[in-house]
Amino acid sequence: MDVFLFSVAASIAALIGGYVAFCSRQKLNLALGFTAGLILGLVAFDLLPEIFEISASQNLDIMWPMIGLVSGFLLFHIVEKLILIHHGSESQYGPHQHPYVGVAGAVALSGHSFLDGLSIGIAFQINTAVGVAVAIAVIGHRFADGFNTTNVMLYHQNAPSRAKLMLMIAAAMPIIGGLTSLLFSLSESILGIYLGFFAGFLLYIGAADILPQAHSKGSSRWTILLTVGGAIFMFLITRLA
Repeated sequence: MDVFLFSVAASIAALIGGYVAFCSRQKLNLALGFTAGLILGLVAFDLLPEIFEISASQNLDIMWPMIGLVSGFLLFHIVEKLILIHHGSESQYGPHQHPYVGVAGAVALSGHSFLDGLSIGIAFQINTAVGVAVAIAVIGHRFADGFNTTNVMLYHQNAPSRAKLMLMIAAAMPIIGGLTSLLFSLSESILGIYLGFFAGFLLYIGAADILPQAHSKGSSRWTILLTVGGAIFMFLITRLA
């Protein structure tokens, strides 16, 4: 029951983040700057430390999660470029913009959302104290993931209705992940490699896709400050949680 309740709380946090993103879509460049900072902070202060901790505790060669990271980065890069070439989207939307690319980015974030729910369940398998601590950390950055999912969809010219659908999917993933954790125990070594793969996925979305587009109409002090603020915000969330 604890796993289910905390997973639901994580889903609600993602929905709130998505709602805030919809309200700010008239100033999408500023929102994208903040989103890029959040994703960078998520990778640097949440995923990578977890990968290093798992690698140390499981005697896992850190090279494997790093291979996963590079694979995730390159896979999204290849998928994005193939979509752009196939659909000729540069003439329609401009570089790096296509609805399918937005969907691919949202799917990556949904995969991370599933892992968050799975992490809650696995943590409760250890003991209640660890489960609560992990759940608080997950809920803290579910807001950011809901915000990021919506902004990725809106930026890539997806209709608001489709963005809402992907937000609902991302919000449901922690619940599905939490319930899935009740069915089996996941090897921590595999989890470390999986985290590396999604860190690469998210790193590409933030640094190679969203951040350049946040400055596509000219850099501003507010955009830069919001990018820095997003990274600081995620640092504080991970430290305080």
